[in-house]
Amino acid sequence: MNVQVLSDQLLLNSYLSGDQSAISQLIERHSRRVREYIRMMVKDNDVADDIFQETFIKAVRVIDEGRYTDNGKFLSWILRIAHNQVIDYFRSRKQQKLVTEADAGYNVLGTLRFAEHTIEDDMVSAQISSDVRHLVDMLPDEQREVVMLRYYSGLSFKEIAEQTDVSINTALGRMRYALINLRKMIKEKNFVLS
Repeated sequence: MNVQVLSDQLLLNSYLSGDQSAISQLIERHSRRVREYIRMMVKDNDVADDIFQETFIKAVRVIDEGRYTDNGKFLSWILRIAHNQVIDYFRSRKQQKLVTEADAGYNVLGTLRFAEHTIEDDMVSAQISSDVRHLVDMLPDEQREVVMLRYYSGLSFKEIAEQTDVSINTALGRMRYALINLRKMIKEKNFVLS
């Protein structure tokens, strides 16, 4: 029989007989392989360290409760626990709603978005609205009508199609061309809309 397997079995038996240092030796013996496996899976050292600790805590708990069956494959067993802990980690991450900086109230520059508006902010906003409205007025009639109904009246494309007596695809097409024309005019006139 393999000396390593015997040593794992002897350390487990010593631990179960009351030798607390035996479990530490067993964990130390396999820690590098388990830690490397977890790091390879999660690709984050801090997360890997947390999962590593959870893995051995769970293993010791199972041993203490007498649920571990020693079949000479301690390393395989501990790697299976580590694997399950990694799967649990990814499941919990998937279920958590990730919050972006924008959701948290910060813009790309890292400034608070919810700060009080200044008079200057209001003036810039009014100027931008005026400039956009001027550009919309320069659109062909059918495109202007779709933009006005969508953005200023808040209608859905289905409602716009019904009101203008065209298909939804035609309403969408008119909006697409309106946006293309607006972008072109903004570029030609060197408007800054921010």
